[in-house]
Amino acid sequence: MNTYQHSVLLDSSKCTGCTTCLKHCPTEAIRIKDGHAVINDKRCIDCGECIRNCPHQAKKAVCSSLDAMDRFKYKIALPAPTLYGQFDNLDDIDYVLDGLIKIGFDDVFEVSKAAELVSAYTRIYLKTEGIKKPIISSACPVIVRLIALRFPSLSSNILHMLPPMEVAAQLARQKAEKEHPELNKEDIGICFISPCPAKVSYVNNGFADYKSNVDEVVSISDIYFKLINEMEYGSEIAPLCESGIIGIGWASSGGEATAIFNEKYLAADGIENVIRVLDQVENGNIPTLEFIELNACPGGCVGGVMTMQNPFIAKARLQGLRHGLPVSRNSINSSDYIPDEYVFNELPEYAPITRLSDNLAESMRMMADIQKLKNFLPNIDCGACGAPNCRAFAEDVIKGKARAAACPIGERSLNDKEDAENDG
Repeated sequence: MNTYQHSVLLDSSKCTGCTTCLKHCPTEAIRIKDGHAVINDKRCIDCGECIRNCPHQAKKAVCSSLDAMDRFKYKIALPAPTLYGQFDNLDDIDYVLDGLIKIGFDDVFEVSKAAELVSAYTRIYLKTEGIKKPIISSACPVIVRLIALRFPSLSSNILHMLPPMEVAAQLARQKAEKEHPELNKEDIGICFISPCPAKVSYVNNGFADYKSNVDEVVSISDIYFKLINEMEYGSEIAPLCESGIIGIGWASSGGEATAIFNEKYLAADGIENVIRVLDQVENGNIPTLEFIELNACPGGCVGGVMTMQNPFIAKARLQGLRHGLPVSRNSINSSDYIPDEYVFNELPEYAPITRLSDNLAESMRMMADIQKLKNFLPNIDCGACGAPNCRAFAEDVIKGKARAAACPIGERSLNDKEDAENDG
């Protein structure tokens, strides 16, 4: 079994064990041990919340450098639409695309162009008989992994459509092979310019039985200054942009959902809001919906931790760029058929974090023991034990991953409990 490669890593030399990350991790993947944070690889979803909230910059996103593309003869850039919102006073997307050519890429294929195609096929998907609704978007890798780990009952609601990044990579490679038959497949390198670490993990690990067509992922923040130096406003540039309002809109929360032209949708962003929505969907406490768009980052992809600008400023800039653009510049050939290369068949398999044991009887016993122990704890979720809350600490103790005496506040009650059990 292959080890899952994460893109969010800890620099323990900078960590002070302050518990800030502990409080913000949506899957309780972090513990404080020996004075610094420890990340549980099986629970981490690479959402970047620990990066966003760490006051000491001890968490970091790990991705490729632009130099990694030097091994390819023909280099293709896949800019996420979020990239366009990073630049002040930008009035034409072509300046960004031209800048990418100037910093060393041979071609540019916009992810926003692929997003318009994905939106068109999603509209067909929603009309398919037998699919379970509400359909939950699969565009954000964090959401797909979060559902598998924490809401496995909703896995059948996930849209089986590849994200625009992957569609763009496929189309870009096909275009290069057609225009340059002299190139071998290994000569063509595809680089996604990403706003978030989750896309790095997606590329590194693949998706179930699907291997990504992207070769390298670089962060928007790493490429930003290289682009700034090459973008000359007012200069003559080639008309490279091939996307419209729908494609650009995918960068912000609600952009994907509104593109399906169906009023029965919901769009939520920010990991806490996402979890609240998933809780409601799982419990059936939500109005009848056709489609749900969920983005782990605040504001959507514009809020990714590998961007440069405040997400609200970036969103406003993107709104300005949309003026004068057509609704869409990309259409599909058929209104009732989705090509195989746009869909995936299998979801990745992960063990749900709520599963205590593979044995049902053992799980029930452990659940009872966890609740019994939790009743002896102070239930103030202070984090002093190194766990995010008393429930998580009780689970760690029952699983043998922590000592009951690690709770300094409830230590007396725990000692009394142990004495009572020994006397019994």
